[in-house]
Amino acid sequence: MANKEVATLAGGCFWCLEAVFEELRGVESVVSGYAGGTVPNPGYDAVCTGRTGHAEVVQAVFDPEQVSYRELLEVFFTIHDPTTLNRQGADAGTQYRSAIFTHSPEQEQTAREVIRDLEEEAVWEDPIVTQVEPLTQFYPAEDYHASYYRRNPRQPYCQVVIAPKVAKFRQKYLSRLRQPA
Repeated sequence: MANKEVATLAGGCFWCLEAVFEELRGVESVVSGYAGGTVPNPGYDAVCTGRTGHAEVVQAVFDPEQVSYRELLEVFFTIHDPTTLNRQGADAGTQYRSAIFTHSPEQEQTAREVIRDLEEEAVWEDPIVTQVEPLTQFYPAEDYHASYYRRNPRQPYCQVVIAPKVAKFRQKYLSRLRQPA
């Protein structure tokens, strides 16, 4: 993976994060999956119980010459609420926690700097609860989760929960959108 980096992020339902990062210029691929737990090879049903310790995550491969890790994190913090412990909207449980699973000491430093900057700017009234920890293992989600929003835009969850996040991203980061192929 010459000149490519990987970011692994948890911010609620992975369908929401995937839908946004698929549209960000410089992101070459996005895979939904699970990280941060103790059970090997977990499946969606097991993760949803909250007993595996895993968070729903996306793993994005990106070109740092087109989009920096810091910029990915800025988008990440725009599209989810990092102040709610183990929940995003109606989705509640440890599997929906806000977390950054780092791949290097440099990513950890950048993540902590971005969080510090956001706290200093007082973007939210409540403190940021996003966990920052090294990635130990990533497990890809089942195939039916791939590009879920793109394949199911009329599904009620997609219309009510994901579409507003995608719209917010498009509005704020219009100049960073991937150009249609």
